[in-house]
Amino acid sequence: MLHRGMQQLAPENSREAVLACARDFVEWVEVDVRQTKDGRHVIIHDATVDRTSNGTGRVDAWTLAEMKLLDFGEWFAPRFRGLQIQTLTELLELAKGKVNLCLDCKDVDPEILVAEVLAAEMQDQVVVYGDLGMLAEVHKFCGNTIARMTKYRPQRMSFEEFANEVEPAAVEIDADLVTRELCQEIHARGIKVQAKILGPDWDQPRVWREMFAAGVDWLQTDDAAGVRFTDVRSRLSDFPVQIAFHRGASRYAPENSLAAIRHAVAMGADYIEIDIRTTSDAALVLMHDRTVDRTSSGSGAINDLSAKALADLDVGSWFGKPYRDQRVPSLAEGLAAFGETANAYLDAKDITPERLLQAIQEHDLMQRHVVYQSLDYCKRLQELDPAVRTLPPLRGTSDLDKTLESKPYGVDAAWKALSANMIEQCHAAGVRVFSDALGEHENLEDYRQAISWGIDVIQTDFPLRVLRIIELNASKSVAKSN
Repeated sequence: MLHRGMQQLAPENSREAVLACARDFVEWVEVDVRQTKDGRHVIIHDATVDRTSNGTGRVDAWTLAEMKLLDFGEWFAPRFRGLQIQTLTELLELAKGKVNLCLDCKDVDPEILVAEVLAAEMQDQVVVYGDLGMLAEVHKFCGNTIARMTKYRPQRMSFEEFANEVEPAAVEIDADLVTRELCQEIHARGIKVQAKILGPDWDQPRVWREMFAAGVDWLQTDDAAGVRFTDVRSRLSDFPVQIAFHRGASRYAPENSLAAIRHAVAMGADYIEIDIRTTSDAALVLMHDRTVDRTSSGSGAINDLSAKALADLDVGSWFGKPYRDQRVPSLAEGLAAFGETANAYLDAKDITPERLLQAIQEHDLMQRHVVYQSLDYCKRLQELDPAVRTLPPLRGTSDLDKTLESKPYGVDAAWKALSANMIEQCHAAGVRVFSDALGEHENLEDYRQAISWGIDVIQTDFPLRVLRIIELNASKSVAKSN
């Protein structure tokens, strides 16, 4: 249950934050519902519009027409300029068939809310969360047609007393009060359990695992990607393919930033791809483009700028307000952020082989790296140290023999070059096959096909999508074995 949508990469409660969940196969999204001055339901958490728009004042002091003139996107990042507030009706239409909604009812008219959900035919994809009085009103207008959830505090009364009074479809319990025995008691009555784990002390892998072990049905979290990877990796002992996170966890944090690298490490990325360039004063930094224009507050070519000039640039605000403290990382900072287990996928955009080899050795990465560059560059690296794990590009099968002759660690094959036969030839030569699913191939069917052929590593901007096909394949295998 992702709290206010994918708010790392889009404004909270916005259509973009909800759509991002659907694209990442996050099944449930929690959103907040309030009424405008003219009684329309809109999706916003705060009682005022001050924090998340260019307006001021209470939500219930604005009509819907007036509120639609406000900008609810630029506060988060310039790329969301002009984003409008969603009405509940608009959200229900958007989410139908894509993602389920938990409606946290901050200030609603229960009769109108029920009518909107039923009119959208979303009763099977919605749970309504609120206090007991509001839920009683919802029940009055729809019976048990729409699921209801409220807070349960075990310290106040037994669950038997609570359930007899409330009759919810689900209950929310703070993480520190969840136990396996309590979950079993609640489940015995056919009621689901949501653990609220928001906040840095609770929203972390240790607590997620405790909640899985206790048997909760949902976690309300700000880190759905972390939860999903922790969950699936705990259930599956062996993955059929490794996942390379393109420019770090660039879906959830600014590409090539320390935040993106650290997030990828926390998610257990098999490989983390980063891009390396050299400044005018020979410093090594992480950035994909030749210029800083697209992903920073500055402009100009990297090889015309000094390390000091780059250090003053903001490389996070373009992506979103939570990352406005991010700066251009040095190569040393980036590699240090990999920790002691993550594998480095080093795209040598503009760095000499000698300096790259030195960095690999200094950061103890000889057994956990690959270097992507041209075949000639890779050959120069191998001459310096045959143990370097080179990854030259393979654009087509006509280049296969020449590439394999260089005895690389792996090949970065163009997706169109992939086939069962090509991958078999590489494996027969002791060469691993990597490929970028970036762009048109970021879909479950293409992942499934490549995995069935035996690909070793898929590089992706959407790690949760690749995780999903791994999970689906595992489910099919279990079903066949039974």
